[in-house]
Amino acid sequence: MTGEYSPFVERLESVAADLDELAFDRLREAVADGEVSRPASDKKLMQARRAIEKAAEVLRQLDET
Repeated sequence: MTGEYSPFVERLESVAADLDELAFDRLREAVADGEVSRPASDKKLMQARRAIEKAAEVLRQLDET
């Protein structure tokens, strides 16, 4: 990616990946602690990740125009 917004897209993708890792860590911890339902924070983390992915997509589209 070489567009004007590509540095921002790359940073957003990195943040989304970091949120994925954090969510998986929380899930692993919950399972290890014997939890049978997903942690309350997981839903919010996934919501934040989706918002970041949407922002990255908007910037990709701007680079295409």
